[in-house]
Amino acid sequence: MAKTNRRGFIGKGAAVAITASTATAGTAAAQSGSTKKVWWENGKAPAELPLFSPAVSLGSLLFLSGIGAHFEGDIKAHTKHVLDEIQKKLEACGSSMDKVLKTQVYLADLKDYKEMNEVFKGRFGAEPPVRTTVAVAGVPGNSLVEIDVIAYI
Repeated sequence: MAKTNRRGFIGKGAAVAITASTATAGTAAAQSGSTKKVWWENGKAPAELPLFSPAVSLGSLLFLSGIGAHFEGDIKAHTKHVLDEIQKKLEACGSSMDKVLKTQVYLADLKDYKEMNEVFKGRFGAEPPVRTTVAVAGVPGNSLVEIDVIAYI
C-alpha cells in the first residue's frame, strides 16, 4: 500500500490506481443517501430559512462560509480576527485548523497581500492547505479580508 501523510495524501513517487469497484462503491453510497447535508449553527435547526449557512458538512467534508472582520483596524488585526473565528467554528464542528484542505482569501486591496501572509503563515499547521487569494471590488462590511475554508471532520 502507498504511504500517506497525516492528511491521507499519497507521498511522492507513489503509484495510485483507482479501481472501478472503488468508484462504484463511492457512487452507490452517495446515491443510497448514506451521506447527508448537515447545517451547523449552534447544533440546532434555524428558526427560519437563512440566506446562507455559516457551515455545512456532507459526509466528512466541512464547508465554512466567508468570515470577515467588521471593526476598525489594519490588515494584520483583521486577518488575525478572521483566522481566530475560523478556528472557533472549525472546532465547534469537530474539525481543526490542521484539517483545512482549501482556503479562499478575498482582499479588499492587493497591497495588503504581504502583511496578510505574515499573519496567515503557520496558522494551519506544518502542512498548509491549498489557497486561492484574490483582490475584490469590496468585501462586505468594510472588512479588509474575508476567508472561507473547506476542511474535513
